[in-house]
Amino acid sequence: MKVENIAYACVTRFVESGEGNREALHWVDTDLTESSYSFEYFDREASRVATILRQLGVTQGDTVSIFIPRSPILISVFFGIQKALGISCILFGTLGEEGLLDRLSNSNAKVVITRKSLLRKILAIKDKLPALQKILTIDHDDHQSDTVLSLKKLMAETKAVFDYPHMVDGETPAFLQYTSGSTGKPKGALHAHGALEDMRQSFRDIMQLEAEDLYWCTADPAWITGIVYGVLAPFGTGTRQVQYSGTYNADNWLKILENLKVNIWYTAPTALRMLMQEDENKFSQYDFSSLKRMYSVGEPLNPEIYHWGKKVFKVEIYDTWWQSETGSMMIGNHPPMMVKPGSMGKPRAGVEALICDDDMRIQPDGKQGLLCLRKGWGSMFRNYFRNEAAYAEKFNGDIYITGDLAWRDEEGYFWYVSRADDVINTAGHLVGPFEVESALLEIEEIVDVAVIGADDPILHKRIIAFVKLRNDQPWTKELELKCRIYVSNKVSTTAIPAEFHVIDSVPKNQSGKILRRVLKAIYEGKDPGDTSTME
Repeated sequence: MKVENIAYACVTRFVESGEGNREALHWVDTDLTESSYSFEYFDREASRVATILRQLGVTQGDTVSIFIPRSPILISVFFGIQKALGISCILFGTLGEEGLLDRLSNSNAKVVITRKSLLRKILAIKDKLPALQKILTIDHDDHQSDTVLSLKKLMAETKAVFDYPHMVDGETPAFLQYTSGSTGKPKGALHAHGALEDMRQSFRDIMQLEAEDLYWCTADPAWITGIVYGVLAPFGTGTRQVQYSGTYNADNWLKILENLKVNIWYTAPTALRMLMQEDENKFSQYDFSSLKRMYSVGEPLNPEIYHWGKKVFKVEIYDTWWQSETGSMMIGNHPPMMVKPGSMGKPRAGVEALICDDDMRIQPDGKQGLLCLRKGWGSMFRNYFRNEAAYAEKFNGDIYITGDLAWRDEEGYFWYVSRADDVINTAGHLVGPFEVESALLEIEEIVDVAVIGADDPILHKRIIAFVKLRNDQPWTKELELKCRIYVSNKVSTTAIPAEFHVIDSVPKNQSGKILRRVLKAIYEGKDPGDTSTME
């Protein structure tokens, strides 16, 4: 079935309908300087990017990775890749060399677009990336070599005209979103152009914006929330929106809410927990009267934070649940629903959610089990890129197994329990213990290691590392700093353990699998339970 190309639906069609000069994005820099960008601006810049990519040999199905911080140029590049029918892959700038290598290698990235400050990471691993042909930098005035080119210079030399198909097959690949599992390498969830309409519909159903509402999603576009509900859905529905270039900053965030009169705010429980640590008097200095509703995503919104946020901002907070793989919000709270604090809410229209046991038998209300979804929604991921075996494991017939544990009450509300596997959700980022363990094991003083997630009032989960040291090696502040820096460089700054504990041995079963539940029980001072399978 033919559908609108994402770039056409999000920018070009507004130009064709005479709305090209309408503001598509209100941008706020870290110093609170404001800029305005129109639909015509993004359409024009995307055409330049698409022309350059085509000249560099990018054809339909080739992957182009975006390794730059959130910015208007990132959005222009994303839409340019869509026009060229490439596959976009936005990566967090915090990734270390190993994490970057995993993703660029798996995605077969043909071109990477980056900036000066991040270029060294790519150059350090380039020899291990045979598919990588060109690196484009956004802030070099001139080309650095035959391989490292200045996108800035190329854009200045390129006309803002690019002929591309406005209608494409709905299954045409559009973008990759990488997510870590508890073991093995990160997996790239592949989404298609045909997913956009479901993303737009979920945005309408749950956010329920009115024509003049100003919307703000705080998520980075390297995160699935940031690309779907910070770019695709708002652009695709012509929504007035603001974005902020910085990371969390309480004063700047509160000034944006007040000064720009934000109406609908989509953020994460982690952000609310961080705001909760601020002096109570701070909030009384600001006027939030324009705010109509708040929404949260990324991890469970616990009742304590819900009640605090509702008291401070004087609006309802609607929690939502979805995944990189689902492509759009599946379960959520929204008007006119009554919110049950701590609940995920109810499935949106067209989504069938089930609670199943390990044999895929549907469980009654009140019984905990695997949260599953029946196939059929339009934004479902199409595959794990170059990993069809892992994709197949996510399904049992027409049932998608989310990997989360939950239960449903008698009124149809769903309640999150935990991940069924060992993935750690820290500040909304999913970190696989395997990645952290692998990095730490490369440090010569460490002979064995196990990583778990522990409850944290700010981050939701903090990363705890248990290490066995070599030959009575002492644990020192210098060694801890070495471990932190190594994990940051190899995996990501978000994967740095918050705590290190030295142990005599890592508990494992007879097949060598780490018994994380035993470590978690020890950490929490609880009974570890049955240890009969321990080696």
